[in-house]
Amino acid sequence: MAVVIDGNTLTIEDVVNVARHNFKVLLSNGARKRVLLSRNVVDRALEEGRTVYGVNTGFGDLANVSIGSDDLAALQVNLIRSHSVGVGSPFPSEVVRGMMVLRANALAKGFSGVRVEVIETLLEMLNKGVVPVVPEQGSVGSSGDLAPLAHMVLVMIGEGEALYDGMRMDGSDALKKAGIKPLALQAKEGVALINGTQPMTAIAVLTVHDSMRLVRNALIGAAMSLEALKGTRAAFDKRIHDLRPHEGQNDIADAMLSLLQDSEINRSHVDCGKVQDAYSLRCIPQVLGASLDTIRYVRSVIETEINSATDNPLVFPDDYDVISGGNFHGQPIALVMDFLGIALSEIANVSERRINRLVNPDLSGLPAFLIEDSGLRSGMMIVQYTAAALVSENKVLAHPASVDSIPTSADQEDHVSMGTIAARKARKILENVTNVIAIEILCAAQGIDLLSPLKPSEPLQNVLETIRSNVTKLEEDRALHKDIAQIRNMILSNMLVDGVEEAGIVLLEE
Repeated sequence: MAVVIDGNTLTIEDVVNVARHNFKVLLSNGARKRVLLSRNVVDRALEEGRTVYGVNTGFGDLANVSIGSDDLAALQVNLIRSHSVGVGSPFPSEVVRGMMVLRANALAKGFSGVRVEVIETLLEMLNKGVVPVVPEQGSVGSSGDLAPLAHMVLVMIGEGEALYDGMRMDGSDALKKAGIKPLALQAKEGVALINGTQPMTAIAVLTVHDSMRLVRNALIGAAMSLEALKGTRAAFDKRIHDLRPHEGQNDIADAMLSLLQDSEINRSHVDCGKVQDAYSLRCIPQVLGASLDTIRYVRSVIETEINSATDNPLVFPDDYDVISGGNFHGQPIALVMDFLGIALSEIANVSERRINRLVNPDLSGLPAFLIEDSGLRSGMMIVQYTAAALVSENKVLAHPASVDSIPTSADQEDHVSMGTIAARKARKILENVTNVIAIEILCAAQGIDLLSPLKPSEPLQNVLETIRSNVTKLEEDRALHKDIAQIRNMILSNMLVDGVEEAGIVLLEE
């Protein structure tokens, strides 16, 4: 399978397929022609002796320093070396592959003034499995993700470090083993490669993609909890949600009704006298729906960003012009990734409240801590502690990075986005929320089992059977971290959602 890039039609699914599933990447013929036209503008500007930022000048606060024609190639190499200052653990390979295809796609738009060979080198590295080692920390998100992208480019020119065939090695050795010729940078090409938002956007692509998977699994967990706690379906009545027509709220309410088809458990408490449930059950559409709307909004912003030109200066072949601007500024990504982190945190916040209700016998009507003979056995007492710890950690991580700014480059770059920090935080929040949802599903499955011989709705019975094929009912105390990990793997593999959708229930459109 292959993805063809042209600068304009790349999708989130394309990026995920390249980043995770090693799809090949090809450059379209139309893009190739546009790239040649933009390069011609740069070459002509140099022939005519024009002064162009980043082509024959210094960078940042050194923009007023002119560079002689004999030093233009050295200027670009020095830029890459001097900007390779990242620290911390390396980004996962999927993030680096994501940033590589995104950078190639941005250059393919034909407004960056690079040679076709630059894009071809990036694509050859992707297609042959050379993955630069890129430290996570060091970017303030403007002028683009300078440090992370510089580490990527180091390998392109035969320096730095890379992963190849599962081994970490010098970049020059990785290129040699893969049969790739190191790139000799020419005027404009270094700055074109590192002025951009691709690292933060690569994280954003993967996070927003995985967030939709998480919401579907959170729906399943919420429905299982409601069944285990003998909650009412009345709160999901379409008439209620038609009066507050937020798309996410209505979609969640519809999905809950699909999951909560009539069941033996439901019929068992029809005349129980309870008027309404706690908010964590009754307000599932309102809370989870608001997060769903946020995820969809974030996705729309990311879809725009992945097909944008984000370097500086930009080259306009039709007008024979080169203009300095600020498309490298990561503010659009910074804001939405902070928003996404908050929305994801709320999914965990309300999930933890349902977990608490499940393990508390005064609220659940079930055996204390979801175990028979509690006292001798602690059951699921402590999994709620873990959920509480993760939720509390998320409250710290959800503080927005985008409200902060530190001037850089001697105040030439006096407002920065912190977009990469926002993206990294959102990714960590997603990981925490996934574990909280796994804990809720673990507890809810136990709760449903404790209501036996009563059965839940047919879709949830199918889910329960899938869970029990991997995680047995808790009858004696055991180390539950393995159970949590098993269910987390089911979430990540989409096993539970697939089981529901195979029964004809579609859990949310993108």
